[in-house]
Amino acid sequence: MTARARVRAPELIGKGGWLNTGDRSYTLADLRGRIVVLDFWTFCCVNCLHVLDELRELEEKHRDTVVIIGVHSPKFVHEAEHQAVVDAVERYEVHHPVLDDPELATWKQYAVRAWPTLVVVDPEGYVVAQHAGEGHAHAIEKLVEELEAEHAAKGTLRRGDGPYVAPEPVATHLRFPGKALALADGGFLVSDTTRHRLVELDADGETVRGHFGTGERGFVDGGPDEVRFSEPQGLALLPDGRIAVADTVNHAIRALDPATGTTTTLAGTGRQWWQGSATEGPATEVDLSSPWDIAWFGDRLWIAMAGVHQLWTYDPESGTVRVAAGTTNEGLVDGPGPEAWFAQPSGLAATEDRLWVADSETSALRYVDRDGAVHTAVGTGLFDFGHRDGAAGQALFQHPLGVTALPDGSVAVSDTYNHALRRFDPESGEVTTLATDLREPSDAVLVEGDLVVVESARHRLTRLRLPEEAVRVADRAHRTQRAATAIAPGTLRLDVVFQAPAGQKLDTRYGPSTRLLVSSTPPELLAEGSGPGTDLGRDLVLAEGVTEGVLHVSAMAASCDDDPANEYPACHVHQQDWGVPVHVTADGASRLPLVLAGMDDRG
Repeated sequence: MTARARVRAPELIGKGGWLNTGDRSYTLADLRGRIVVLDFWTFCCVNCLHVLDELRELEEKHRDTVVIIGVHSPKFVHEAEHQAVVDAVERYEVHHPVLDDPELATWKQYAVRAWPTLVVVDPEGYVVAQHAGEGHAHAIEKLVEELEAEHAAKGTLRRGDGPYVAPEPVATHLRFPGKALALADGGFLVSDTTRHRLVELDADGETVRGHFGTGERGFVDGGPDEVRFSEPQGLALLPDGRIAVADTVNHAIRALDPATGTTTTLAGTGRQWWQGSATEGPATEVDLSSPWDIAWFGDRLWIAMAGVHQLWTYDPESGTVRVAAGTTNEGLVDGPGPEAWFAQPSGLAATEDRLWVADSETSALRYVDRDGAVHTAVGTGLFDFGHRDGAAGQALFQHPLGVTALPDGSVAVSDTYNHALRRFDPESGEVTTLATDLREPSDAVLVEGDLVVVESARHRLTRLRLPEEAVRVADRAHRTQRAATAIAPGTLRLDVVFQAPAGQKLDTRYGPSTRLLVSSTPPELLAEGSGPGTDLGRDLVLAEGVTEGVLHVSAMAASCDDDPANEYPACHVHQQDWGVPVHVTADGASRLPLVLAGMDDRG
């Protein structure tokens, strides 16, 4: 490899300050001698949540040499609120320091373009690696081991306790509950997400009758005091009386038998689905990816597979799962199920003729009809959101996580980041506001004319009377606040930079090991160059007369351990989606590089 100049890591700055440090602020100089992994994340992003889980083992194994620092870099307006970041750090059990960077100052200093991105800084304060997307934990661990050996020999490695200071625990009956299910006797079953269990409540929504789960993260079947979940979310009643559970971080669907109190596994292996994995087959032999909600529709259980932007189904008769809609590309595209695009579908509700979907990252309300076609009722795309009532074509949500069918054929939307409950009436095509001043509502269930709302960030259920008329609020419209990249008109060279990590090589045993998919919003932005391909570089031709838009780029590369003596090398998939806002101008760049994985020379 050609030697390159070493790059000093820019300073860590963020207007929101530091979390998980006992109120102490840190500079890179304070961390000199440690290997620092910067995790640029935002809590709406399911890929970022996957990376948090990928890093847990590295964090534990190398805690005396490695300091992981989360740099929270918001997409949505709500995510720039400091208390929302404080809540997210607890909700997702982030056990390392977090810098709250609401104005994306550090993001810009490191030239980050996508959530999530990982940057490795060596003990002398130099950037040595940058990785965008998921699947890089193995490569980073190998790099950490090399850095440990290199800097121990040089005398520049400093071992010891890190800067993490755990916050004081708070006593509440629920902690960041996710979804709720109304029980036949008037009570409720609630997914107590952060405490990795299910809690049964009386009809008052407050009195605890019992729980299912040890309260510790894990993947174990068994009785109420044996079963383990990992951040469970959606709940749905099955025809046989059991209750299905979307066990999100276990990438599984579980089944609770209320008669015996025993939980078993319906679907999933506990492993996360990656490109190239099976998309149908025996349910307990097929990998899933962050199932967030579930609902019975037609003759099977539908699964909002947030982790891969798809809808799957589970057929209890055959005991199989399969993809029902979505391509794994992130975006808002309607049409036949196999051609549609979703973006973190996180809420489901079934009626007689359609399955409603809260498509969180597009801030959209969508539905699947009886023929399996996907339609959008409200929403325009990945970067437009807000709080606006009125006609569906101009109404706005902000990252909704739940949807509830109402008796008159309308639906209530848990408009999570607007702290509101909204209503969409298909007959009139109007969106109205039912209630505000909720705190991150993530679900609601209908009980005797009332809506019982899961106020996730207030750790409670809240009962609301459905009003005769909806309350209107002042319009608020937003676009994601990220600086647009200036590009020149004509031909734009797109290069996705990927270098196989040390000790690995591209896996070409079964054909091309890379994949690239390009599209744009609006579609008219690109005259040539959209569509799929296997090369990670491509010439895009910009259409005349379109001066701004968003380039959507999805890349994947597969690498395997490069050891001729190993008959069965371990293989790894690296993948990332980018949405790059662009502005066409005469003095703009003619090349757009995006780093999937790259490493600088050290020494």
